[in-house]
Amino acid sequence: MLIQFLEHIKTFTQFEKEDFDRIQDYFDIQMYRKKDVILSAGSKCNCNYYVLEGCLHMYFTGENGIQRTVQFAIENWWMTDNLAFNKGAVTDFTIQAVENTTLLRISRENQEKLLKNFPSLETYFRKIYEISYGASLMKMKYVFDYSKEEIYYHFTERFPQFTQRVPQYLIASYLGLTPEYVSEIRAKNRS
Repeated sequence: MLIQFLEHIKTFTQFEKEDFDRIQDYFDIQMYRKKDVILSAGSKCNCNYYVLEGCLHMYFTGENGIQRTVQFAIENWWMTDNLAFNKGAVTDFTIQAVENTTLLRISRENQEKLLKNFPSLETYFRKIYEISYGASLMKMKYVFDYSKEEIYYHFTERFPQFTQRVPQYLIASYLGLTPEYVSEIRAKNRS
């Protein structure tokens, strides 16, 4: 499983197998069952998570008590509350396993040491953050430019792996739709 992490790193920067063997001590492997909470809102965000296998979602609970999914992560994706992680602060978000999930976890302290000792990983993480930021901007564009139905179709066409793995109510939450509306769209599409 760890070899996929090495291959992911090598997609973004040059990194040797010998160095990879040395960085493994900075991480620990965590296993979670479906619906387990990895990080709770109101707790200090000290870790960054890389998905080896499985699926996560990050959400916040609004004042009205409704959970709003803001991000998903599947294999080879990272997830954390970046602002809270970088400051070592309390998070407003919860990260939960959507399915049984295996993660590589790195603490804030270990990530700082890792980047200091392996400068090429600065490039890796910079590129990961750039992609994540760009994806967030595109999501905002879709929210402003597309109808609700177009947002749903765009998401399901662009990310079919999520429609197969993620419950409909979580997809609806992520897209700012109600589960009932998503059901209507899907029923309309079948007819």
